Amino acid sequence: MPPKPPRAWQRMLSGRRLDLLDPTPMDIEIEDIAHGLAFVARWNGQTMGDFAYTVAEHSLLVEALFRRMNPRAPIRWQLAALLHDAPEYVIGDMISPVKAAVGASYGELDSRLTAAIHIRFGLPAALPVSVKKQIKRADRVSAWMEATQIAGFTEKEANGFFGRPDKTLIEGLSITLRPPREVRDDFTARHAALLQLC
Repeated sequence: MPPKPPRAWQRMLSGRRLDLLDPTPMDIEIEDIAHGLAFVARWNGQTMGDFAYTVAEHSLLVEALFRRMNPRAPIRWQLAALLHDAPEYVIGDMISPVKAAVGASYGELDSRLTAAIHIRFGLPAALPVSVKKQIKRADRVSAWMEATQIAGFTEKEANGFFGRPDKTLIEGLSITLRPPREVRDDFTARHAALLQLC
């Protein structure tokens, strides 16, 4: 008898069964995404404070930075910025050196999940290259803020890895470490607000 193939799906708290190799938009729920991201630590948990700095908190910051950097951007691209790391609710957050070591298979899995998530919430499966670049710029500014405020990097080190951000762009923004429940609720609320405006 041939060996049973390994399980490639995960049961979500919503009851959905998400096939990681062939995800469908029908199996995507924002509550699952928000919950998962609120418990996934960025920087492999190597940040200061009593709570992990989560992907959900990072996503909220990236969306706020994206709006500041692109004040005329359509609401749907703001939604795309909020969801830019959404696949990590099931595949976790890997630091760049680990992604490089894993190779192309990580990128393929991420792309399949991203496409299903985007379609579920009315976005194109693949974003226009110009929008992806704008979100990536906001992501790099967020990474600079995280590196210097909670991950122990000097500004000089962060400038070398992420580039020096325009200080006026980040004025009034700071990294907040909060319990996962608060972050999850804020992520879900921001998602709902953006969907209403789309």
